[in-house]
Amino acid sequence: MRIIGGTARGTKLYTLEGETTRPTLDRVKESLFNIIQNKVQGSVFLDLFSGSGAIGLEAASRGAKKSILCDYSKKAIEIINKNTEKTHLSNKVETYKGSFIELLKNKIEEKIDIVYIDPPYKTDYIYESLKIIIEKNIIKENGLIILETDEEERILEQLKNLNIEIVDKRKYGRAHLIFLKEIRSKGKG
Repeated sequence: MRIIGGTARGTKLYTLEGETTRPTLDRVKESLFNIIQNKVQGSVFLDLFSGSGAIGLEAASRGAKKSILCDYSKKAIEIINKNTEKTHLSNKVETYKGSFIELLKNKIEEKIDIVYIDPPYKTDYIYESLKIIIEKNIIKENGLIILETDEEERILEQLKNLNIEIVDKRKYGRAHLIFLKEIRSKGKG
């Protein structure tokens, strides 16, 4: 696994050992950043279930003003910190070790341009995080939310209950990327 573009292009990243983390494949990551390339420059990017930090670091390498990387695992945060140092992106990266719920409810101090949500599969973390993001008005007005899942049907069913619009969907093997925008009422955000 490596950084594909930007200032840290080509840097090989440390990865987490074991079955609990599933890194986004380079071809999925490359496609993702081709799709969002015009939105990354100068953005505040939130990588909610960061694992090794590959997605958030890719955003920082490609010109995000700030990447916030969150993971509950102490080992993941150690790997993220090593990767941040290795890519020389520490001036653009903020790490948060803890619950995504705590981060979203109490720790976000600025509006986010892009949120990437790739939690462990077979959880309801996508739905739970989206509910808080909408309730707390965390996303900027034209902000983008990106989901990665291998359970597209189940996730799409859960999305029906939320005030969001699907703007794009892509499939790469088992991985599905779903691009969302929040539907805003007048006067909000």
